[in-house]
Amino acid sequence: MQEERLVELEIRSARQDDMLDTLNTLVYQQQKKINELEKLCAALATRLKEVASNAAQGPRVVDERPPHY
Repeated sequence: MQEERLVELEIRSARQDDMLDTLNTLVYQQQKKINELEKLCAALATRLKEVASNAAQGPRVVDERPPHY
């Protein structure tokens, strides 16, 4: 009886260790993706500021009407 109980506890412990490893891997992958997305958001914010700054400087030659209008 004692040995069966001990074996069952060891099996539970092994399953929990495996689950913990799986969860750690998942959390690591999620953090990696979060870091990538934060970098992308920062790059997009910088680009948006550049575009807004360029738009505030006035119309570009491409945006001007041709002389025949």
